[in-house]
Amino acid sequence: MFSMKPVIRIILNLLFLTVSFAQAVEPAKQIQPIDEIMVIVNDDVITRHELDARLATVVSQLKKQGTPLPEASALEKQILERMIGDLLQQQFAKETGLKIDDVQLDKALLRIAQQNKIASLADFRAKIEQDGVDFIKFREEIRTEILTSRLREREIDSKLVIGDNEIENYIANQSKQTGKGEELNLAHIMVVVPEQASAEKIQTYRQRAEQALAKLNSGSPFAQVAAGYSDASDALQGGNLGWRSADRLPTMFVEAIQKLHPGELSGILRSPNGFHILKLIERRSKDAPVVITQTHARHILVKTSELVPENEAKSRLSEIKQRIDKGADFAEQAKLYSEDGSAPQGGDLGWLSPGDTVPEFEGAMDALKPGQISGLVQSGFGWHLIQVLERRNADVSAEQKKMQARNAIRAFRSDEAFQDWLRQLRDRAFIEYRNGAN
Repeated sequence: MFSMKPVIRIILNLLFLTVSFAQAVEPAKQIQPIDEIMVIVNDDVITRHELDARLATVVSQLKKQGTPLPEASALEKQILERMIGDLLQQQFAKETGLKIDDVQLDKALLRIAQQNKIASLADFRAKIEQDGVDFIKFREEIRTEILTSRLREREIDSKLVIGDNEIENYIANQSKQTGKGEELNLAHIMVVVPEQASAEKIQTYRQRAEQALAKLNSGSPFAQVAAGYSDASDALQGGNLGWRSADRLPTMFVEAIQKLHPGELSGILRSPNGFHILKLIERRSKDAPVVITQTHARHILVKTSELVPENEAKSRLSEIKQRIDKGADFAEQAKLYSEDGSAPQGGDLGWLSPGDTVPEFEGAMDALKPGQISGLVQSGFGWHLIQVLERRNADVSAEQKKMQARNAIRAFRSDEAFQDWLRQLRDRAFIEYRNGAN
């Protein structure tokens, strides 16, 4: 899929030959290239300037968090590998027709502004620039974050299937290992091991985990070691997983921390995905009933794919909405045209609790009153038409256990599947390190 275009290599080779020739003709006058190429990734490159800019941003974030900086070489390697992964995802999204247009991006930026109690995009931009951040660059970084999030939803999360028996078994196992309602505040370091790694390579990755553990045992701050060694997505946030109920954690994690006191570390744990180190920060108990607002909703979904680009999916759903606006029955249209598993039930999703659906869907659903139908709503799965049927307040203590178990299983599987998918994406790619970047 990802083949290096010969013309790119020719241009790069001519560039290096031109610089070498010029230096040979005028040895007294050293000619420096405008920018260095650190890595070639298929038909794109990552330059020294881009790497330095990302490093500067990360260093600034770590300093604001009060996180001691890891070794410069370790942090640079960490950032470069993440940039390669980000670029591969952007390339795949482009090839498969997934994109975030300016209208969607502005809506997302406005939500971020409102979450920070800023009323308008103009005021938000002024605040960003006041903090010394290039707003245009910030805007594009948000576009990339949304793009990769939707890509993961489409390629990974939408394909996960979790059965009721699996949920019941998970709850039973968790109840044997932890007290009722116990929640844990954890930090985490993960060293990913490629699926087809040789025994020699696996030992190399284990040594990396051992180095991280040795630094922790010698007194280095957890956040600093995570930033330098962890491959987890939260590494640059200090590896902090935050508060999670025990049933939202892998059984292996729960068993490892069962006898730990706050502040203590686990040993090195081995999972199919790699090596892990945990730190227990705090425990707490939560036994109170949980009362939440639930929404009974139904929807019609037209999926996007390599064969059905976004504009075509949107056009199809627009035609369906026009028919419903003219009196067609929502449930019948869902049975005929929806591409979701709920189609045979007329698109009925049953009672939904907060967090059951992706943010774009939930936000649009929460804005509706019973009986109302939404406009066209886009998520990583495609385009939705949503109708709210009714709402209720319910004590969902038992249901929440099941939901938390489902989310825990989904999160664990999603992380594993995503890492595996990213490895496959990388295996198919042309990647060449330059200037000692590897």
